[in-house]
Amino acid sequence: MPLPFVDHVGARIIECAEGRSLLTLQVQPMHFNSQGAVHGAALFTLADTGMGAALFSILEPQERCSTIEVKINYFKPVLEGVVECRSQVVHRGRTVANIDSVLTVDGTLVGKANGSFAIFMPKTHGSA
Repeated sequence: MPLPFVDHVGARIIECAEGRSLLTLQVQPMHFNSQGAVHGAALFTLADTGMGAALFSILEPQERCSTIEVKINYFKPVLEGVVECRSQVVHRGRTVANIDSVLTVDGTLVGKANGSFAIFMPKTHGSA
């Protein structure tokens, strides 16, 4: 499945199976904010995408998902290196799932996120 925005940011999906995912982001100058650290939006994108990938891995072929909300905490500034994002489905209900993401650089915790995602069937052409 094409992910144009994720590709634009430079995130890479390394693993995605059994309700888990691993994504990486090689820090580049385009990721920095005005303070010289990786912009929170880049880290948020990694977490949000990791959560979606983890959930996608356990959806039925016809099911889709979409972010409802994500809460993220940033613990340390990221100045260089490779950010790893490990995500895990905490609970999958019929229409909503809850997922955790942990962001690290060289084993150091830099952020954590938790999100809720809608699970739904896509509307068919001609349906209301």
